[in-house]
Amino acid sequence: MVAAAAVLFLLIGPLCFATVGWRHAQGAAHPPAARWDPRQTLSSALLATVAFNLTFLIQELFLVLPKALSPGVRATLFHNNHSWTGDNPLVGLFQGTGALATLSCSLICAWLLQRRSERSATLTLFLIWMVYDGVFQALPQVVLGAVYPQNDVGMAMDYLGLSGGAKTATALAALACIPLCAWWLTRHFLGIAPDSGQLADVRARNGVVFRLVTLPALIAIPLIIPFRVPRELIEVVAPPVVVNLIGTLWIQALAWRGRAVRAPDTAELSIAYPLAALVALLLLFQLCLRRGIAFY
Repeated sequence: MVAAAAVLFLLIGPLCFATVGWRHAQGAAHPPAARWDPRQTLSSALLATVAFNLTFLIQELFLVLPKALSPGVRATLFHNNHSWTGDNPLVGLFQGTGALATLSCSLICAWLLQRRSERSATLTLFLIWMVYDGVFQALPQVVLGAVYPQNDVGMAMDYLGLSGGAKTATALAALACIPLCAWWLTRHFLGIAPDSGQLADVRARNGVVFRLVTLPALIAIPLIIPFRVPRELIEVVAPPVVVNLIGTLWIQALAWRGRAVRAPDTAELSIAYPLAALVALLLLFQLCLRRGIAFY
């Protein structure tokens, strides 16, 4: 059941919405297309890369901290994983704290976005990507944990004694949240458009989302890989591919009927600040975290 629901929510669903959107685009009048500014795409790709790795670091940090505070357990944080020695009955439960932390971070960033305050378009877009990664790094783990007990969330589910039916219900709820979160994010991504004329019709909104979300998410995948090496190839490549595709498929599919939430400040997106943040984070990952930081 979980596998069938995953195919429905992750593939068939967005394809159906995209097909309806394509039919609407064919029958609508089209004003001249807005000029594409590659700097916006590059800035968004850099912000997506920073948000992915920062969210992943938050996840691993909050997998380590509860273990480090547990008697008899010694935990170590790495750039792409964590490890521990010793044992404590609560370790299984604490395997779920990473996904809980990323989801909590996502909710905090969403709350900040909802507040009416003066902020740059770059900071606004960064918060949107943080919401994206908090959601789409956590929800797939819940789905996987329901069918794979060795998964982090699966170990927490086993500790809590969830039955097979409860696990299935939890996985279905997580899958159902994916299009709802994508719809919320679509409206905020559209709000980054430099002017309302770029949102005038179906084709224009599709173009804005492709340039500001889908293409940057694809560009971000190879940019994320240097943060994760060395490790097994599947662990290096699979997480950024899965996370960056699950959400963007839905967001692109929903773009045609999106209504923008206007950003407080529509100033031009910066490249310098996201690039500086990316380089600093990469140095932290590869020079400090790669050799491991022991929490004991």
